[in-house]
Amino acid sequence: MIARLLLPRHATARRSVLLQDLGIALMVLAVQSVLFVVTSRRALDLPGWALLTGAALSVTARRQAPWLTVLAVACMNCPFYLLGYPRAAVLPAGLVALCTLAVVGPPRRSFLTLGGIFGVATVVMLAMGKGHQILPTLVSAGWIADVVLIGEAVRLHRNYVGAIMERAERAERTREREAARRVAEERVHIARDLHDLLAHSITLIGVQTAVAAHVLVADPERLDRAALAKALDGIADTCRDARAELRATLEVLRGNDAAAYGPLPGLDALPDLVRAAEAAGARVSLKVHHGPDGSAAATRALAPAVGAAAYRIVQEALTNAVRHGGPAVRVWVTVARGEADGALRVTVLDDGGADAPVRASVPGNEPNGTGGYGIVGMRERARSVGGGLQAGPRAGGAGFAVTAVLPAAPVDGAALR
Repeated sequence: MIARLLLPRHATARRSVLLQDLGIALMVLAVQSVLFVVTSRRALDLPGWALLTGAALSVTARRQAPWLTVLAVACMNCPFYLLGYPRAAVLPAGLVALCTLAVVGPPRRSFLTLGGIFGVATVVMLAMGKGHQILPTLVSAGWIADVVLIGEAVRLHRNYVGAIMERAERAERTREREAARRVAEERVHIARDLHDLLAHSITLIGVQTAVAAHVLVADPERLDRAALAKALDGIADTCRDARAELRATLEVLRGNDAAAYGPLPGLDALPDLVRAAEAAGARVSLKVHHGPDGSAAATRALAPAVGAAAYRIVQEALTNAVRHGGPAVRVWVTVARGEADGALRVTVLDDGGADAPVRASVPGNEPNGTGGYGIVGMRERARSVGGGLQAGPRAGGAGFAVTAVLPAAPVDGAALR
């Protein structure tokens, strides 16, 4: 038992195959011995026993060298026949060897070997002066061809089953890779949604809290209750909206009804973003230019994924503007449909705020300069629907500019989230 555990796995498998082949060879020897006793009237002497045993033991090498096994069995059978022993006694070894040769393949070798056997038998009979017996002998030996055909059928069946198994395994691996890819994409979607939600809400809450603290500390004797109440109301509204979005996102993660998530946010929700940013003290100008016919329906006809991407891009751009520019930042948001291609162009400009430093350029494939992933997330939003985005300091050096071009419909079945 210990020796079996210490043996390598392939060595154990090889030993098991050898034992199986040896068992088959012993069975063949037993069958041949019984056939000899049944069909022969003479005693089996030492040469006959050696040839009978050698033909049976040659089967042991049928897996490793099937053609040499056939040749070895033939070399044992010919002297056995010439010595006058019954032919039926050594048939089992020949049957096993030929069948194994056909099963292992290739078929050309099997049929050439079969033709060679018949050819050698014909030459031998001619040399012995028994030419008149060639045709009857070949007809009676037709079972040899049947054995080869049976082996060939087994080989074809094995190849067919193997091909089916291989296709099934390949399909399973493909499904696993596809499932892993979808899981990874979904994780990115969830991370992006949570980033947009939490970064926007927490930034606005932080700015509104700073405004409320400033109102309380700046001049306690002349407390501006209206400004304080407005700041606190803004905090409450922001928390309420964030809680609703977070609950909807968690419903999706729990696998509940997708309808619980509600409709995707789109261009119609941009005024809510503007009001939230203005509640934090920012001054935001929003302009939405409709299609060439001037109707709002042209903008609403956008695919939901495109509208959602535009909404999230504006949300993140406003969040960055308020975070870096402070409450007094001025922001210009422009959303327009192109007349030629119908693509949606989203532009968000800010002046950097009164006391904010000039913001540095952001590399295209790295997190932004603050250690977050806002710019990267906006680029992913644009790419998810087949669009593109550019972000960097404005030409004058003051403030920041975000420009996105989104197609009218998502490309290649982009996800809606």
